[in-house]
Amino acid sequence: MSSLSTATASWLALRAAADDTARSTELAGLLARLLPLGPVVLHDLGAGTGGMTRWLAPRLPGPQEWVLRDGDAAIVDHLDLDAVTDDAGRPVHTTVVVEALETLELRAFDGASAVTASALLDVLTREEAARIVSACVAGGAPALFSLSVTGVVILDPPDALDVAIGDAFNAHQRRDAEGRRLMGPDAAPVLARLFADAGWGVRTAPAPWHLGTADAPLIAAWLDGWVGAAVAQRPELSDDAEAYLVRRIAQLAEGALRVTVSHQDVLAWPR
Repeated sequence: MSSLSTATASWLALRAAADDTARSTELAGLLARLLPLGPVVLHDLGAGTGGMTRWLAPRLPGPQEWVLRDGDAAIVDHLDLDAVTDDAGRPVHTTVVVEALETLELRAFDGASAVTASALLDVLTREEAARIVSACVAGGAPALFSLSVTGVVILDPPDALDVAIGDAFNAHQRRDAEGRRLMGPDAAPVLARLFADAGWGVRTAPAPWHLGTADAPLIAAWLDGWVGAAVAQRPELSDDAEAYLVRRIAQLAEGALRVTVSHQDVLAWPR
């Protein structure tokens, strides 16, 4: 959604299966029951290549019109939603809006039946989250935000450097990026509190990645990014982190590495 997004089409494709398995079907079912009868209009923030729409649309009634909002014009060129249908098998219709989150208007969701997002909140600031919440409240549109990182990562077998790498990564997620203080692992609780303070109902659900041997390409890419961000935050870890990454990649090649990356889904609705 922000013009500062670092997501790429290849990374989104690599993580798609893990994302789909992790997302809360319980919260999706609750959202389905909150939607009005007849045609529905859904706004997806930070739409990327359309992963949230592909997963969620078949779980919701229709007919459906999706407004796909993203600040990255290049990534929405990779949208692939031709085969997506609603829960009755009807094709969904889509409109693409390229805009930075900073320009989101208070009345952006007027007429919306719901607002969604996936893997977006942790790269936003609290002020940007408050802008989204205000727009949802103004439009009366329930919202489902999926796959916000919590900062909890478990690797099996454990390693003595896990905690230091994890702490440095989480600090990097909360960094000041060109004047924007990112929420990182605090994102889901911050969003839930903003909605609760507005008098809305809020439900949360865990949405963890459980990665094993079959997910080796994703684990390798995730490890590289996880360790790389930790070193960017704490350069003094560089030598130890390089050796750590060698150990972990060797374990992955042997089929001996398991990784759990915790996320949280948040559903909010007007009472």
